[in-house]
Amino acid sequence: MSSTSALRSLNINNINPHIREAKYAVRGELATRSEVYRARLAEGHSKSSQDKPLPFDKVISANIGNPQQLGQKPITFFRQVLSILEYPPLLENERALKEGFGYKQDVIDRAKWLLSEVQSVGAYSQSQGAPVIRRSIAQFLERRDGYSAEPENIFMSAGASAGVNTLLNIICAKPETGILVPIPQYPLYTATLAVLNARCVPYYLDESKAWGTDIGAIRESYKKAKSEGTDVRAIVVINPGNPTGASLSAGDVRSVLEFAAEERLVVLADEVYQTNVFIGKFTSFKKVLRDMQKEAPKKYENVELASLNSISKGMVGECGHRGGYFEFVGFDPEVAAQIYKIVSITLCAPVIGQCLVELMVNPPKEGDLSYPLYKQEYDDISQGLHKRALALFNAFKKMEGFECQEPQGSMYLFPTITIPKKAVEQAKKENRLPDEFYCFKVLDATGICVVPGSGFGQKEGTLHLRTTFLAPGTEWVGKLTKFHEAFMEEFRD
Repeated sequence: MSSTSALRSLNINNINPHIREAKYAVRGELATRSEVYRARLAEGHSKSSQDKPLPFDKVISANIGNPQQLGQKPITFFRQVLSILEYPPLLENERALKEGFGYKQDVIDRAKWLLSEVQSVGAYSQSQGAPVIRRSIAQFLERRDGYSAEPENIFMSAGASAGVNTLLNIICAKPETGILVPIPQYPLYTATLAVLNARCVPYYLDESKAWGTDIGAIRESYKKAKSEGTDVRAIVVINPGNPTGASLSAGDVRSVLEFAAEERLVVLADEVYQTNVFIGKFTSFKKVLRDMQKEAPKKYENVELASLNSISKGMVGECGHRGGYFEFVGFDPEVAAQIYKIVSITLCAPVIGQCLVELMVNPPKEGDLSYPLYKQEYDDISQGLHKRALALFNAFKKMEGFECQEPQGSMYLFPTITIPKKAVEQAKKENRLPDEFYCFKVLDATGICVVPGSGFGQKEGTLHLRTTFLAPGTEWVGKLTKFHEAFMEEFRD
């Protein structure tokens, strides 16, 4: 017990125990240590410093999908519109905007239109989100999928994470509630379920099939959980995958929806990486569901689907502006009313983030004045991501003990790592898991922060790490390769 616990109301033993149990690997101890190193580098080392000089001159935060922290430039059109939304008096001198700062007329027109609808980005919107922005999202979904979308079925959120939190709060009615979650998974899901005192029902993705969804494994996990008294209510699918980078085929999506229909499960489709696809093409759960309902209306008419998207990923990368949305299909109107109530408690999603969502789903089109620059910036970011993904993938292929699937999408690689027994023994001595031990060694030697696979879940007897490929250049990849060679020599059996 804390030595000051008698002097305070709160101590570590009397706070919500579910908060204590929750784990969030991408912002865990490794990330905390990396920020300590970043602060030390920023301060420099005085002669009187007791700290040993660091063996690197910068920290590479490859632990989290935070594009602009790692050098991704904002889209010009988006930021120019936002600048006017944040400070409308700029419109008093449109000529200066155009001639002095290169603003195009379509930037000014879009800002005026948004201001006429939201009035001020400093004011609350409707709790569900500004109606005009939800209409833009509905139109985007109709263009993407070829099926109608209703603005009243769309809720704005402070990033997709807030949407996930809302939906899980609605679904998790009791401690026995279970949610099928892919393993490896983004730890948002297991952490949120821990806080809600609900059960994670893991189903393993198939690494031998490029981390594809194995419907047999899903059925097996479902049956096991049911036999143990778990009330399985929903299934989470992350497509493209985080941390695996896998991109699901339309057939895989259909299999999940068929299973959900059979077992009356809500489908939570995390689709925040839908524009980050290198192999094949993105297929939304909404489109496949509507196709299936067309083929067999009675069989699939009551499938409940919630699809999530965000401005944080893709070529937008505006994580700090906290914008996102979810669309639900097939939900009971009384449940929808309860969703409205829970989002009302937090009043509304950030309005500037909502406006960025509108820009994401309704960007400049061919023929618009801003389109050439928008297209160039978008393509440069996309091609740069793919190039860096391949550079990292090729490096992993050459590293002893590494096996890695070809990058298909999202922002991550999730290679298998095999490390020597001596390293495993040393990890035990330091009371760490082997992959965690390896990632700390990487950070301490190179300044590169990656996340151990144990933070995302992995099959027993396997080790992995997750890294983004967002950092510019290839110098850091060379550092990682050099470190690994030294590590393997140090601990070779």
